[in-house]
Amino acid sequence: MMVSAGRARSPWAWVPTLYFAQGIPYVVVMTLSVIMYKNLGIDNTDIALYTSWLYMPWVIKPLWSPLMELFGTKRAWIVALQFAVGAALACVALTIPGPDFFRMTLAVLWLMAFSSASHDIAADGFYMLALPEHNQAAFVGVRSAFYRLANIGGQGGLVYLAGVLQERTGSMQTAWSVVFYVLTALFVAMALFHWRMLPRPLSDTRGPGAGKARDLVHEFFAVFGTFFKKPGILVVLGFLLLYRFPEAQLLKLATPFLLDKPELGGLGLSTKAVGIAYGTVGLLALTCGGLLGGWIISRFGLKRVVWPLVLLMHVPNAVFVFLALAQPQDVVIVSAALAVEQFGYGLGFTAYMMYMILVADGPHKTAHYAICTGFMALGMMLPGMWSGWLQQQLGYLSFFVWVMLATLPSFAMVALIKIPEGFGKKAEQE
Repeated sequence: MMVSAGRARSPWAWVPTLYFAQGIPYVVVMTLSVIMYKNLGIDNTDIALYTSWLYMPWVIKPLWSPLMELFGTKRAWIVALQFAVGAALACVALTIPGPDFFRMTLAVLWLMAFSSASHDIAADGFYMLALPEHNQAAFVGVRSAFYRLANIGGQGGLVYLAGVLQERTGSMQTAWSVVFYVLTALFVAMALFHWRMLPRPLSDTRGPGAGKARDLVHEFFAVFGTFFKKPGILVVLGFLLLYRFPEAQLLKLATPFLLDKPELGGLGLSTKAVGIAYGTVGLLALTCGGLLGGWIISRFGLKRVVWPLVLLMHVPNAVFVFLALAQPQDVVIVSAALAVEQFGYGLGFTAYMMYMILVADGPHKTAHYAICTGFMALGMMLPGMWSGWLQQQLGYLSFFVWVMLATLPSFAMVALIKIPEGFGKKAEQE
């Protein structure tokens, strides 16, 4: 396998930064936007509805991935899209102080979401081209770790920074503008770094151009069609769409609940405290849960542990019922409760990921896995859209009780799926 032209470059020189760069725009679009809009006075209905629409690029990204094969190299796409994300971040920073900031920032975040989803396609493809197979396996943990660090840095560090800046300037608009200017500088720096440091694999060639578009698109849709001919496809789609049904609703209202005043049913935490409790402690617990979940599946196989994992994912949602009832003001108590919920979520999400690997297995596993991730994003987008309206109708306490009831469709789909004995168990794969 011809990996690179010229002098070989260590994967340590670019894999960590590439996947850190992949994680930042996703956490900005999916999480920072929710906290920012809450800080700037947007109501929960609009926050949940409009930020849920931002999942759409990740829902449909499998549809345009073959088009990216037609033009340019994956290396060129990565650098260009990182500059595009940097430009979008600068536009968000510029529009936050304006009178029509909500619509303007949403429009820019849409563009950022499409750039980020496209960057995912290019980065994952480049990773497979630039590394030999043994290095791909060796660095899969590294790329996952730095993607998680981007989430912690964004959801924890940047939220904390916004809180500090608000306290010093007295203005949420100024605080969030500065945060996005910092992100702009970071992304431009990373684009320049990757323009210089990414290797140039000999296999990363320019696409055939528009002349071959018809053949490539025809081939792609033929592969796409084979996905829907899989045995039990309706159950598969039901599982992909409903497994995260409660979490999709909870996710959009968790940070507004932490920030809302106690008289509105929230906890009244500061933005800094949310950055610590949810963005740092919670994400670290999520990461630990994911690592443990992967080990459990590799030790016992998915079939044996899927029910314990799904229970451990959904039952800890009850901590939000506790928080809404008790309304503790102590950040330590809140952090501990969120750590329990996020740890359980990390455990249960590994079962979901392994099932997607099972569904995608076959001659077109890369394309079929991408389709699975599209349905995963759709399963998060649709319930999230109505969750803000529902919370405002019910109040936080009743909404969290509803989230517990919303686990029933997830349990029903777990009961219907078929998992081969020993799938995911390390001994069976060796």
